[in-house]
Amino acid sequence: MRILRKYTNRRLYDTSRSCYVTLEDVKALVLSGEAFQVQDSKTGADLTRNILLQIISEQEAQGHGTLLTNQVLQQLIRFYGDSMQGMMSQYLEQSIAAFLEHQERIREQMQTMMGAANPLTMMNRIADQNMAMWGGMFTPEKGEEPHVAPEPEKEQDK
Repeated sequence: MRILRKYTNRRLYDTSRSCYVTLEDVKALVLSGEAFQVQDSKTGADLTRNILLQIISEQEAQGHGTLLTNQVLQQLIRFYGDSMQGMMSQYLEQSIAAFLEHQERIREQMQTMMGAANPLTMMNRIADQNMAMWGGMFTPEKGEEPHVAPEPEKEQDK
């Protein structure tokens, strides 16, 4: 497991690479699936959750579309201290794990739904069908000479 140490100056130090890292670097670790832990440099306390929450907070603030809406956050806050808190935590973990397992299938279904609902996609399909129909009508039969319209006479030729 990769160990990152957080110092009082709020900098993160990667002990395996012997260099300082940014939150973007930690995000890359998450995306790559690499196991890591963030520890306080003085006490050794596990600060991983705090860093992960900080990354989420920055992602939400960047305006790439929110994952945690105000309503979702309010509902989550209501679960703290509730007798169902532990169950809710497990439910969220299992739901996200199931979503990730089926992510590709969900993407394909969304793509299919978006394609069917997109008017441009429908227009393209209709245009393709029309072109195929019209192309067949004006294609000469086997052994038949294609019909070529005569050129209009020019005034000089008269």
